Order: sequence, then C-alpha cells, then structure tokens
Amino acid sequence: MDVDFTRVLVDGLRTGIGPVAAVYALAAIGLNIHYGFTGLLNFGQVGFMLVGAYGMGIAVSIHGLPLWLGVILGMLAAVALALLLGFPTLRLRADYLAICTIAAAEILRFVFRSTPMATTTGGAFGIPSQVGGSGFSGGFVRANPIPEGAYGIGPVTFSHTRLWVMLVAWAVVAIAALMVWALMRSPWGRVIKSIREDEDAARSLGKNVFAYKMQSLVLGGVLGGVAGILLVLNQGAMTPDQFLPQLTFFAYAILLLGGAATVLGPVFGSILFWFVLQAMDSLLRQTGFGSAALGAVRLAFVGLILILLMAFRPQGIMGNKREMMLDA
Repeated sequence: MDVDFTRVLVDGLRTGIGPVAAVYALAAIGLNIHYGFTGLLNFGQVGFMLVGAYGMGIAVSIHGLPLWLGVILGMLAAVALALLLGFPTLRLRADYLAICTIAAAEILRFVFRSTPMATTTGGAFGIPSQVGGSGFSGGFVRANPIPEGAYGIGPVTFSHTRLWVMLVAWAVVAIAALMVWALMRSPWGRVIKSIREDEDAARSLGKNVFAYKMQSLVLGGVLGGVAGILLVLNQGAMTPDQFLPQLTFFAYAILLLGGAATVLGPVFGSILFWFVLQAMDSLLRQTGFGSAALGAVRLAFVGLILILLMAFRPQGIMGNKREMMLDA
C-alpha cells in the first residue's frame, strides 16, 4: 500500500504546533518545577488540571461569572489542592507525595463524576459544549479577533477558531517559560535547586525547606490548572473521564524527552512528542492498521523511543547531565 509521507508530515506538524501540544507543554513546565528543579515526585498533575478546568467551568457556566474571573477561580482551586496535598506529605519522604498525588487525582475524578455531584459538575456527562453564546467557552470564542477563514503555510492550515486557541495557548506557554527562566536565576530558584540536591544541607543553612517545597508545589500546580483550563477551552466541553492518569504520564514523557531542569525542554519535548505520536497515527492508518490496534502500537513506539532515550541520553534531548545528578 502506498503511503503519502507528505500527509504524514502535515498531520504531525499540525498537531505538534497545535493547541494540544501547547497545553501539554504548560502541564510539563509545571511538572518541571516540581520534579526537575525541586525534586518533588508529583504523579497527579492531572488532578490540578481537573480542578482548574472545573473551577473555571462551574464559575462561568453554573454561576454566570465572566471568563476572566472563572480563570482566576480555577487557579485558586489549584492552589487549594496544592495546599491540601502538601501540608500532610511534604515533611515526609518523596514517595509519600507521589502516592498521595496520584490517589488524589483519581479520587477527584470519581467524586466529580458521581451522581451526588451531578447538579454542580454534570456528573459523568460533565459540562457540555455551548460555544454559540453561552457556556464557559462562549466568551472565549466571541473574543476571537481573527476573521473567519483558514490560515497557515502550505498544507498546514488551521481554522480561525483553532488558530485563536493556539495563539493564546502558546502565548501562555511563553509567559510561563519566561517566568521559570527568571525564577531559576533568582535566589529562590537557587534554593529550590539546592533542596533537590540535598535538602538537609539547605536546612542546615537556615532555609525553611517545607515552605520552599510548598511554594514550588503551588506554582507548578497553578500551571497545571491553567493547562486544564486551556484544554477544555480548546474542546469546548469537559468531562471528568478525560482527566485520566495517562495525561500525567504523557506530561512526564514530554518532560523527560525534552530534558528536565531546563527551561525550554518541556516546550521542545511537547512539540516533538505530539509530532511523532500524530505522524505515527497517520502512517499506521495509511498502512491498514485497525482502530483497535492503532492506539497500542503508536504508544508502544513512543515507549520504545523513551527507552532508547533513557539508555543513551537520560538527561533528555536538551538536558544537562550534571544538572540531573540528583543527590550528587
């Protein structure tokens, strides 16, 4: 069977620079603050995405608040979750945080999809798409200044709505990356990196290790909450079951691929990850793979790439090996 490699390349590029790649880049930047710079094992980033998205969606759709206020409330929900998770776990070993975060994310998903919560969260059906004029995404769509039509270069084109989401999402990613770059060059950034290397040494120098860890957890969690908001604004709807643990592991794969403890590693990793994933999807569809085997085969291919990366370049493509020698 003939394979149209131009179509494979176009499909990969369209996804690699699209809004979904920007959303995961932002979630990975949050994880980078946790794991890459502070050494916190957060396996529940999707929980921050969930509370951020639902905090915004409930405020706008249920209570009729403006979108900007809904975004702020979604970020505050992520802050509340970070505080709730951090206080009982950050004084303990890192594995307790890992267990607590992955469990909390799943507990939140089941709570939000439960029948008693249906009047607030929509239960298993979530909050539906209402982009025509009401709903949480209506105001975002109406704010689009781009005239109707298709935009792009050559065959890589986007609709005006998708282009608007993409520009906003990548602008937020750029702001987050610039913020991380500035913070890591500041005294605060040097302290959290010293905590990653040896928190006992940082504590012996008079640093409040718990407070710095909490600040890092809150900051990375807020970025995860904003990523969740952008994800549902792109889709126009939200359901609890779209916030599966798989999203966290995708973000970790992106972080490890690009390089932890680097500013642009999560951004480059997200672009490359989604380019490869979508290109493999397009290639396999053209070669006759059924839809049942398609997802498993492309994820197995990505897993093989990560195995080879960990074997030959464990610091990631843009990473510094010395930077990632934890507890050196």
